[in-house]
Amino acid sequence: MSLGIVIVSHVPEIALGVQRLVEQVAKDVSVTIAGGTDEQQVGTSMAKIMKAFDQNTADEILAFYDLGSAKMNLEMAIEMSEKTVHLYDTALIESAYTAASLLQAAVPLTDVEAQLAPLKIK
Repeated sequence: MSLGIVIVSHVPEIALGVQRLVEQVAKDVSVTIAGGTDEQQVGTSMAKIMKAFDQNTADEILAFYDLGSAKMNLEMAIEMSEKTVHLYDTALIESAYTAASLLQAAVPLTDVEAQLAPLKIK
């Protein structure tokens, strides 16, 4: 089983920037993004999220997002995806970076999740 990362942000440049950052520590981890609306405006797109799921080469996905409406679109996309997707209510940049570096080191998912727990947004 392989694990990958999907990053969802309301701003295309933020999604791309986080992807660039995490790829620095996780060259072998599939990282795909969904940033902005279909019109490249601020917001989210379920179609872009589904595309990010499909383009990710991993069997299972760890999904990170920036704001609440991104979470709603992620939840709907997860229901329609054939892949197993784990959704995290954690600080976007810190948690995506932490998860990517741990996945690169082949750390088991349960241990990755333990490291993400302190980053939970309440």
